[in-house]
Amino acid sequence: MNRTFDDLQNEFWILGHRGAAGLDPENTLPSFDSALSLGCAGIELDVHCIVDGKDSSQLCVIHDDRVDRTTNGEGLVADFTATQITELDAGNGAGVPLLEEVMDLVIAHQQQSMGSGVLVNIELKGKGTAQPVAHFLSTHSDLSVLVSSFDHDQLRNFRHLDSSTPVAPLFARPHANMIAIADELGASYINLSRRLANQSTVEECRAAGYGVWVYTVNQIKEAKTMKALGVTGIFTDRPDLMLDLQIIANEGG
Repeated sequence: MNRTFDDLQNEFWILGHRGAAGLDPENTLPSFDSALSLGCAGIELDVHCIVDGKDSSQLCVIHDDRVDRTTNGEGLVADFTATQITELDAGNGAGVPLLEEVMDLVIAHQQQSMGSGVLVNIELKGKGTAQPVAHFLSTHSDLSVLVSSFDHDQLRNFRHLDSSTPVAPLFARPHANMIAIADELGASYINLSRRLANQSTVEECRAAGYGVWVYTVNQIKEAKTMKALGVTGIFTDRPDLMLDLQIIANEGG
């Protein structure tokens, strides 16, 4: 089955948060490989844009705007070239990957699983990522991607450039205009923090026609609660603990 983010069925999907960040160094190729090898429906990752020469840029996969926390380097992500940032050690000898490298890994897993789509949630984390992500996706139409961000202006920019890729505004705390923002963006989903994902909020999103993804759920009890609330799926650092809950149409669960 070729699963995509356009499917809004009675399913419950597990996406590896920054890969399998509780098992391997976050946002690295080993982490993404672990999540997909375990059987996750897909992965979540964060992108920053770095300038690689006067007229070119690259998308690197890293969460923070500095490299200090997750690598053996120091400084702002934006101050590195693609070559420099990929040579940093992001844990256990793994480098900071470029988005292209992660997508190559995703495509390899799709081929191994007889073409079943791997879902990829790309979060626009760094400034100025809307345009390069839109350009990247225009050349990778074979991927099933959801673009999300806490920066709703970036999502507006992305939607202006790309009218078809599903998008999801991210919310960490209650917001009176949550549905209105999703409507304006032509969103397919609303992504909520686990503390915000209570029964009334999930029901409000569902009633408005939106699927709901919840981050970051690492306790099995919380995951069962989210499933009972009827959310579309969860992002987790520990997919190894959650996969028994995953339900994908025509694949059981």
